[in-house]
Amino acid sequence: MSSELNSCPKPLDPKNMPPDNVLAQFCAHLQGERRLADKTVEAYQRDISAFLGFITQHLGRPIKLGDLAAINIRDFRSYLAHRKRGINGLSASSLARNLSSLRMFFRYIERNWNLKNDAIDLINGPKVSKPLPKPISVQASQDLINTAGTIDPRPWIAARDMSVILLMYGAGLRISEALSVRVCDLPLTDSIQITGKGNKARLVPLLPIIGQAIENYSQLCPFILKGSDALFRGVRGGPLGPRTIQKTIEVLRGALGLPESMTPHALRHSFATHLLAGGGDLRTIQELLGHASLSSTQIYADVDASSLMKIYAGAHPRA
Repeated sequence: MSSELNSCPKPLDPKNMPPDNVLAQFCAHLQGERRLADKTVEAYQRDISAFLGFITQHLGRPIKLGDLAAINIRDFRSYLAHRKRGINGLSASSLARNLSSLRMFFRYIERNWNLKNDAIDLINGPKVSKPLPKPISVQASQDLINTAGTIDPRPWIAARDMSVILLMYGAGLRISEALSVRVCDLPLTDSIQITGKGNKARLVPLLPIIGQAIENYSQLCPFILKGSDALFRGVRGGPLGPRTIQKTIEVLRGALGLPESMTPHALRHSFATHLLAGGGDLRTIQELLGHASLSSTQIYADVDASSLMKIYAGAHPRA
């Protein structure tokens, strides 16, 4: 009996585990437990695979999980420098994403196998300047809405497109949020409950013009609208997809001579910027947009200040 027990395989020491196996488990965790999108998981896998390949060459031998715990600051900096100066050198934002992927991977290793790398927390990522949102003017917003109601010869589609655009601009909704409105949400009065990112619900006030536009669309729509079905329909009667609205915006953009930055999400930016310019406070705008933190909303103050400086520079007699 004792000889049989002695012949049982011993559990593998975590330090001797192949990192590629751990990466596969990490990606399965992201996809299964964290429920991240396939494209996001693929990005994590690419980033970490590139790092593991570099470290293998850097150390000049096959690596194990214990080697990752022993990597020092110079090794991490060598990797970031390698990625920056390579043939397809990465931008600052891509390097920052790479470093974020690695930190999450190392936290996963520490949590599951108690192997901690202290050096990675000491690495400062590259400074990334966040681009300011590019809203359109109030007049351009009005022109966009008015044109949306006439550009398609089929009245119900013109009414539908104008309703969706009004929701994005007039209520500050993301395109996915606007298309999530259900038939059972009708009739729309002065507000609607929207479930946004992170499954977070918020109450969004609605202007009378939005309710009127949607009522007009529901009367013209040739399909039966009932229950919890999607309110906005495609030409064949199924739920309206975001790509259809994106194409409509592209057509409107060309017709009105608007810049390429005029996307569906730019309507949400315009909503926030125009509210702020009209005297709205950041806390209120944060609630309306469904931002988890005020820092996400603060960027609209920078947009407004930038616009004021352009006006000042162009109009002041001593500018």
